[in-house]
This record gives sequence, structure tokens and C-alpha cells, in this order.
Amino acid sequence: MKRLLGVALGVLTAIGGFLDIGDLVTNAVVGSRFGLNLAWVVVVGVIGICLFAQMSGRVAAVSERATFEIIRERLGPRTAGANLVASFLINLLTLTAEVGGIALALQLASSVEPRLWIPVAALAVWLVIWRTKFSVLENVTGLLGLTLVVFAVALFLLGPDWSELADQALSPTVPGDEGPASYWYYAIALFGAAMTPYEVFFFSSGAREERWTVKDVAQSRVNVLVGFPFGGILSIAIAGCAAVVFLPRSVEVSSLSQIVLPVALAGGKLALAVVIVGIVAATFGAALETGLSSGYTLAQFLGWSWGKYRKPSQAARFHLTMIIALLVAVLVLMTSVDPIRVTELSVVFSAVALPLTYLPILLVANDPEYMGKHVNGRATNALALVYLVIILVASLAAIPLLIATGGGS
Repeated sequence: MKRLLGVALGVLTAIGGFLDIGDLVTNAVVGSRFGLNLAWVVVVGVIGICLFAQMSGRVAAVSERATFEIIRERLGPRTAGANLVASFLINLLTLTAEVGGIALALQLASSVEPRLWIPVAALAVWLVIWRTKFSVLENVTGLLGLTLVVFAVALFLLGPDWSELADQALSPTVPGDEGPASYWYYAIALFGAAMTPYEVFFFSSGAREERWTVKDVAQSRVNVLVGFPFGGILSIAIAGCAAVVFLPRSVEVSSLSQIVLPVALAGGKLALAVVIVGIVAATFGAALETGLSSGYTLAQFLGWSWGKYRKPSQAARFHLTMIIALLVAVLVLMTSVDPIRVTELSVVFSAVALPLTYLPILLVANDPEYMGKHVNGRATNALALVYLVIILVASLAAIPLLIATGGGS
């Protein structure tokens, strides 16, 4: 029974933890401009993150080694160093977006200027990382994030034309007032939002935090293969709400208040309160994960002591890295940069950096020296190679499309 409860809790946490500020913003913007014509990208992204996370978790459990420790050993310090720099910078950009997302969500609840919330949000993230056990940190924010299911409820209450939404999702086209370049730019942004690297860093490092072994591989597979797809369904619901409310009026989502407006229209003040709680939980949980991932990547690569299972005094450099990352995020946000814009850029650059994190994990997952008999099977490798091609294409196309479309505008 205890193991069954552990699986159930892990699945629920995966569902609630899948959505972050990148998923919220990108899906809402896409829904307001393209309807559900890009829903297929969410499906592709969810399958990809399931594959990526499942391989990463299995590598961590079987090898009983940290991700960047293996990458440094497998690729050599020079190649792995380039991987580290790119991964760390993307993670820092994502952390900045998440702290900004917390501040915007708290502004919705209080009407207080978001810049006043930014240092408060960063301090709260640091205190939780400093004082809270890993299992509590992971499960509480994930379970609270489940309140974002209110987007799915709101979509039904809005009474949309289901045949029209189904036609958009199943027969996608480029809307007449949008160009192909914008369409593919947002396709890559959605893909990057679903396959953000920090999710894998956190997932695989969490495997070491919780002392996973080969016996835990099956449980991790269930958590990933059930939790992430349900999180993907909520992503499509967010896009669907924006499509119903904003697309017919040709209004593009550009603020968090617009993202939650369909929920308020459908369910009133109570639904609005629930969705604000969900957004605060989702962005706070993602900020915790990205903050930890900053420490994980650097400490694992450099061989420092790391982990929540160690006292802060025993992993001082690991904790110092996270403090500095949070301070940088605060300084960037206090310049009055738009957190929504930071979020949009973070998901695009996540797609750019994906090959640097995906390929090493794929190599290690096929290396008998690390994995023994638990190397990838033929079916997994076939799918993994397909996704390697997709990731490379998305990575190469992201920057040209960013420039060509002016960031999707």
C-alpha cells in the first residue's frame, strides 16, 4: 500500500509540476493567435519530455551517478564544459522567468506592483530550498499546482464550439492573418516549453536525492508516462480557453491577467481565486526546481558536494550557487524588463540548447559500461533517434525564426 501511495503521489506531482510560467504564457499566446492549430506540438513535446525524462531517470537510478558528473566523464571536460555553460545560462533565464511569474501572480492577488514582490518571491524560494526537505518541496508544490485543472473546467463552462476546436486540432492550418514563419516560431516555442531542460536536470538529480536504484525505475516510468501527458492535457486546455475568448476578437494575450480572464468569465471569483493559487504554486514550484537545477549542474560538473540530503554547511558551494542565481534573477527583473517577454525568450532558447542536454543522455543510455543490461531497447532508440532529428531541426531553426518574426510579433 505504501508503494502504491508513492506511485499515486508521484503521478499527481508530475501532473501539477509539468506546468510552469513558460507553459502558461506560451499556450495562452498561441491559443489567442492560432486557436488549437498548434495543439499537435504539445503532443509531440509531451512524448519527447516523457522519453527524455524516462531515460534520464533510468540513467541516474541504474548508474547511481549524477547527470553532469556522467556527462563530464563521458564527453570529456571541454565538450561537457560547453554543455554546462549553455545549460546553466538557459536555466538562469528560466529561473528569472519563474521568479517574475510568481511576482505577476501575487500582483493579481494583491494589486501590488510586481517589482515589490520580486525580492519577496526570491527570498521565499531561497528559504524553502534552504529549510525544506526535498520530498516536501517537490510534492506540496506539485499537488497545489493541480488546481490548474480549473482551466479544463473553465473550457467546458465557456461552452465552445467543440467541432471547431476539434477541426483546428485535428486538421491544423496556418490562420489567414498569420504567416508561416510566425506559425513555426510558435511551434518551436511550444516545443521548448514542453521540453525545458531544467525538468530533466531536476528529475534525474531528484533520483539521486531520493536514492533511487534499479528497483525504482518502474515507479519513475509510471510517474512520467502518466503525469506528464495529463499535464499536457491541461496545457491544451489553457490554449483552448484563450482560443474561445480571445481568438474571435483578434486579441493577443500579453499579460497574466489576460491568461486567467477566461477562467474568471467561466467560473467567477471563486474560480479566479483557485487559478491564482494554482499559478502561484506552479511558478513557485518551477522556481524551486530551476533554482536547485542551477546548483545541481555546476556542483555535479565540478565535483562539489551537493544535494538537499546534505546539510547546507556540508554543501556550501552548492547553496551559494543557488543564492547567486536568485540574486541575478532579481537584478534582471528589477530593471523593469517584462517577465512575460523573458518567459517567451526562455522557451525559445530552451529549444536552442536541447541538443546539448539530450544527446549526452542518449549516449549514456546506450552505454553498457554505465547501464549494463538496462541500455535502451530497439523501440526506445528508434523513437529517441526520431526525436534527436526533431530537436536538431528545432534548435537550428529557432534563432533564424526569432529574428525573422521579431520574436513572434
